[in-house]
Amino acid sequence: MAGNTTGNLFKVTTFGSSHGTALGAVIDGCPAGLKLSAEDIQRELDRRRPGTSKITTPRGETDQVEVLSGIFEGKTDGTPIAAVVYNKDADSSAYKPFRNKPRPGHGDYTWTAKYGTYDYRGGGRGSGRNTIGHVIGGAVAKKLLEELDIQVVAHVTQVADVKAQHLAYSRLAEYVGQNQVRCADQKAAKLMEKKILEAKEKGDSLGGVVETIAFNVPAGLGEPVFDKLDADLARALMGIGAVKGVEIGFGFQLAEATASTTNDEYYLEGEQIKTTTNTAGGIVGGISNGMPIVARMAVKPTPSISSVQKTVDLEKMEETEIQIKGRHDPCICPRVTPVAEAAVAMVLVDHLMRSGFINPRHV
Repeated sequence: MAGNTTGNLFKVTTFGSSHGTALGAVIDGCPAGLKLSAEDIQRELDRRRPGTSKITTPRGETDQVEVLSGIFEGKTDGTPIAAVVYNKDADSSAYKPFRNKPRPGHGDYTWTAKYGTYDYRGGGRGSGRNTIGHVIGGAVAKKLLEELDIQVVAHVTQVADVKAQHLAYSRLAEYVGQNQVRCADQKAAKLMEKKILEAKEKGDSLGGVVETIAFNVPAGLGEPVFDKLDADLARALMGIGAVKGVEIGFGFQLAEATASTTNDEYYLEGEQIKTTTNTAGGIVGGISNGMPIVARMAVKPTPSISSVQKTVDLEKMEETEIQIKGRHDPCICPRVTPVAEAAVAMVLVDHLMRSGFINPRHV
């Protein structure tokens, strides 16, 4: 199976499955000399961990990370960093009825069509739990970004039909952590939580929008044509399970606008070139322009719901019905925010190395 590694110079390979022994990641290409500890990685994993609030799945995983290699005396040593998280609370019994009956909205059928087999236990390799590997790789990438004073922040801007009001970017990091929904608009967050709990009570789920912003990214990241920065960011974000759309800057709003109202005009601030607006989301011609990079992703409702749904028994080749039981998030958006940050951070580090802003050998 291909598709488990991302990056050109900063490479991250993830492994594991939802109900297997463990999940994790191997990071190859991290420079030596970076201050890094298991606690740095654990801090990010705790933000993604299940069972932390009433709006997340109650699966009782501690997600304690164990670093196997790549760190010596508190710093990276230039060798592959391997980190693993062992599954402790997997309950596969609820999934046995779906062994040959693909669940609507999941990858069960398409994976079976491609590989002839599928780990039906909690979605196997296709489960959202596999984003543990993303977060491990992202934790290392974030530490490298700190060396350049680059910050990546993701927040929930919409759940169902509830939309957050725009807040100053400078206050996002402060406000996002003040509620369970991880929405910077505290008033909207309360309405979002109410909506999520109502859906949970009905055995249903909700989708939403998560916005990720990268601050202090220098101009000049990205390569022409096939390796554009926005193309790589879109690929990374679309690679997160349940994401069905990505836009950079004003995205699809630009389809209804004119160039005279949306072109980002340049001006000088001291010796720095900046733009008066940021409709392009910090990327023009596939290359960063020094403004905040803004990417949004549409997250679909969690497909595991308790309603009776129609499917096909692949063994008998006849139509049938299933009803899903188990422990699932009524809305994925809050827990996907650290995953989005990780995805963006890994892409930025890879491009920073490729463009010479990070020495690939030693920090």
